[in-house]
Amino acid sequence: MLRLASGISRQDAFCALASDVGAFSHSTEPGQLPWTERKNEYLFSVVAEGPDALLLGLRYSPARLHFLFLREDAAGAWQTRVSFRSPALMDSQWHTLVLAVSEDSFSLTMDCGVPVDITADVPFPATLSMQGARFFIGSRRRTKGLFTGLVRQLVLLPGSDAAAQLCPCRNADIVLSIPPVLQGLTGRPADNEVLTYPYETNMKVTLGPQPPCTKVEDAQFWFDAGRKGLYLCVGSEWVSVLAAKEKLDYVEEYQSLHTNSETLGLEVFVIPEAGLFMATAHRKTTSAIYKWVDRKFITYQDFPTQQAQSWRHFTIGRKVFLAVANFDPNEKGQEFSVIYKWSQRKQRFTPYQRVPTHSARDWEAFEVAGEHFLAVANHREGDNHNINSVIYKWNPTTRLFEPNQTIATCGAYDWEFFTVGPYSFLVVANAFNGTSTKVQSHLYVWLLGSFQLFQSFLTCGAADWEVFRIGDRVFLAVANSHSYDVEMQVQNDSYVINSVIYELNVSAQMFVKFQEITTCSALDWEFFSVGEDYFLVVANSFDGNTFLVNSIIYRWQGYEGFVAVHSLPTFGCRDWEAFRTAAGSYLVYSSAKEPLSRVLRLRTG
Repeated sequence: MLRLASGISRQDAFCALASDVGAFSHSTEPGQLPWTERKNEYLFSVVAEGPDALLLGLRYSPARLHFLFLREDAAGAWQTRVSFRSPALMDSQWHTLVLAVSEDSFSLTMDCGVPVDITADVPFPATLSMQGARFFIGSRRRTKGLFTGLVRQLVLLPGSDAAAQLCPCRNADIVLSIPPVLQGLTGRPADNEVLTYPYETNMKVTLGPQPPCTKVEDAQFWFDAGRKGLYLCVGSEWVSVLAAKEKLDYVEEYQSLHTNSETLGLEVFVIPEAGLFMATAHRKTTSAIYKWVDRKFITYQDFPTQQAQSWRHFTIGRKVFLAVANFDPNEKGQEFSVIYKWSQRKQRFTPYQRVPTHSARDWEAFEVAGEHFLAVANHREGDNHNINSVIYKWNPTTRLFEPNQTIATCGAYDWEFFTVGPYSFLVVANAFNGTSTKVQSHLYVWLLGSFQLFQSFLTCGAADWEVFRIGDRVFLAVANSHSYDVEMQVQNDSYVINSVIYELNVSAQMFVKFQEITTCSALDWEFFSVGEDYFLVVANSFDGNTFLVNSIIYRWQGYEGFVAVHSLPTFGCRDWEAFRTAAGSYLVYSSAKEPLSRVLRLRTG
């Protein structure tokens, strides 16, 4: 028993406790009485002398191990209990228990194994008066809560978690082993100075392979030694908070994804608490969703579609939607695209709304001034390419999308929405006016409740726009696919043409040409980053002779613009998507000429 004459603070003391304990087994020898489990056995306790109040205690029972402490505030004082599932101590063996306590985190480690962590609603007090208190080992007082096992060593050590340093020898022949960390501590402070310690941290970090990220691990850290990165568990995902600077070394094939037909579009998205998914738009009558499981995509759900061109994932509040752009009419001659809604109960997408479209190529979802919109790129109606594309607006009363604005387009292929400061923009890729692919693609700005023409660009079979930012600079890249004019068919039929990157000139209030890149019937641009480097990958699909052409990754090099760094063999490449998981960074591309998509892994160093 020790008499304590001062106080205790959360920072300075009782942040880590280690003990060697042993207990008798349940078995009995002939002629002996059976051993009886007690309900309240204390490994140690700190009791106030006057009112007999328990200030601190570690109590053992067959089902639980309880850490108890007194909590005081303006409303009074009450005893708080943090309970762990009781470890198996009744096996006639010595065991090491380490209890680490910080403000609201309590961790129990047995035999230097995996710690069990609990976040309590009531935090450990910042200060706890020990004036006149008594310290008991193996009981609550002389005759209360007697511990029926053996306690070989009890260590009280300041510090958030010293489990790795407080693992005494488990050899029963050694009566006492002093952890090395104790041998280096200052034995006594001078005068009234506070004892300082050689270590202190309130951050718990898990080492080794990637642990699960659930509500239990929320707000905990994991260090990946291989990638030299520190990650924080947020929701259900490990988020990088500190990592060594990554550099793209090379690209390797990671997964070959066999589909039921050629794939014209991809959409990678995340549904909270459900996972990472990829929607594939197939040329035949069935498209699919794949789910990322065990570091690869597996089939998850099929959808009836009519030569689907693309998918678009979006959310409205907590509702999750997925819209498909159908190019062909169904067997009844009806032409429409479909919006699906995620069912939390079924964990599947279910049909939500049919929208009349005309050879739809693309959907774009966006929000302006708190209102939600969907823009469809109508490519043609019959042989007429000069038709209206439609912007739909979400009606929160009917909970449906309703027509809001029509915009004249020429063989529209793609919409892209973006914002610059307080301004909202929408740009369309016009591909063909019925006689020529050399047409104006238009950029619109939101003014007075509708989109108004802002700027026009001469494009050649424009198939895609990609907006991206590098620092405070804003860029627009157009993928030009084909230079064709019906009156000069032989001379101008060319697929190897320049695609163009434009940059916003704030002073001139317009986009100006920044760089031209030679492409082979480009159908898509995808912007991504690795570490502090920025990249563009182009979907080259056809060079006039073969669909077996290389798609190129370009790296941003400042004054030089984008420079080719990797050449990737592709076959009829149609779409690129970049995505990242805790395991690394990936690219996936679809082929419009074979039922095979490929996932590529970005190897970094």
